[in-house]
Amino acid sequence: MTNMELILNMFAEAAANEISMVEQPVGLTESADAAKRGANTAKVARRQLEKETGKSAISRLNAKGLKNNQLLDEHKSEEE
Repeated sequence: MTNMELILNMFAEAAANEISMVEQPVGLTESADAAKRGANTAKVARRQLEKETGKSAISRLNAKGLKNNQLLDEHKSEEE
């Protein structure tokens, strides 16, 4: 997982939290709706970033693969 992926994930969570604080959902259904809207906010940001940079903000890296330098090397070659 790259720094950008972590940032987008944190942004989705923060957006969902802000929506929840404003709307104060009651119950699972309303809370799930706030979470989905927060995730959509991050999705829109991700797509805009990809449009501006011309490259994907999503990588094949994950925490499990970070032990394996092969994935790190693969990510570096994608950036070049």
